Amino acid sequence: MTQEQKQVVVLGAGGAGLMCGARAAARGRSTVILDHAEKLGKKILISGGGRCNFTNLEARAETYFSENEHFAKSALARFTAADFLAIVEKHGLPFYEKKLGQLFCLDSAQRIVELLRIECAQSGAEIRLGTKVESVERREEGGFLLHTSSGEIVTESLVVATGGLSIPKIGATDFGHRLARKFGLVVTPLAPALVSLTFGPDFLQRFGDLSGVSVDAEVSCRGKTFRENILFTHTGLSGPAILQISLHWFPGDAIRINLAPDRALEAHFLERKKEGSRRELKNLLAEIWSERLAEKLAEEFALPAGPMHQVSDQRLRELAQSLHAWELFPMGTGGYGKAEVTRGGVATEELSSRTMESKKIKGLYFIGEVVDVTGWLGGYNFQWAWASGVAAGENA
Repeated sequence: MTQEQKQVVVLGAGGAGLMCGARAAARGRSTVILDHAEKLGKKILISGGGRCNFTNLEARAETYFSENEHFAKSALARFTAADFLAIVEKHGLPFYEKKLGQLFCLDSAQRIVELLRIECAQSGAEIRLGTKVESVERREEGGFLLHTSSGEIVTESLVVATGGLSIPKIGATDFGHRLARKFGLVVTPLAPALVSLTFGPDFLQRFGDLSGVSVDAEVSCRGKTFRENILFTHTGLSGPAILQISLHWFPGDAIRINLAPDRALEAHFLERKKEGSRRELKNLLAEIWSERLAEKLAEEFALPAGPMHQVSDQRLRELAQSLHAWELFPMGTGGYGKAEVTRGGVATEELSSRTMESKKIKGLYFIGEVVDVTGWLGGYNFQWAWASGVAAGENA
């Protein structure tokens, strides 16, 4: 069988893989990008509600979770959100800032896929879809031999950009993690992230019928706090603030929810009491939240019945404190089927932060979501894909 010769093979035609392939080919390296999918950029196409939140202007190492919080600094500093934005503007792609530095396509995520396809075509990187990699072997003389569904390929550099376990229905697999382990690299524990949190029957019995109710709140866990909406669901809690905190939540952890981040509830309650209010506390809560939620909170915190001017100052202080720091213990997450990303991956201690190359195996690179670098919700993970892809592409 004839063996095809390439200087760079990229496994995975997602954001990181396409960016890497385009950069490698632009250096004059013969490059092919392989993917088992029949359609290009499936995860890009469904991201951001179909409009692709393609970067975040606030992306920096502190907005990523990793066992080494400093690892992402090098790549992010050398290819910034402004750098990707320059490519977007070069292609004339209309975009807008939604909030908190989040940049979206004005029309369709297909525009980002097309942008990446054109970048690869212009640089000479071949994209080969519907190609399954059956095995990868190291060659004694250096480089790698790939057995694929369309034949054998020999390459000097192999870049693994196969993503994580999130959203298996669009083809996500553990291929990259298995390959890393095969070559002796450490893979950190994996978990669904940027995902809803599930709760046990007791919580669902109390709050399950609030499904669909959304509240502006602050959610905290392990020293991290996010301020956005939370959403009650039939399985527990979701919404942007919950998805964010899920990146930092581990089984057994409590989360704390401040249900009134803009209000000084203690002062508010005591002032209303001082006015001699004869309203029940439950009705006072309904001025702040919906009547349905107020009723549930009244039950949750065992509010005393009767007019509030009869409630002790101490009880009002305790109630305010509870509403500002509602402690809950999630049972689990919504799983990989609903998770935006996978937390964990190829350990950063195994890779060069400048080039993304394995420290143990010359010519082997890992980029994007397969690496133990996971960003917050809001375009951060795409920026890591672009930055890590460029880092490898300029060195592979």
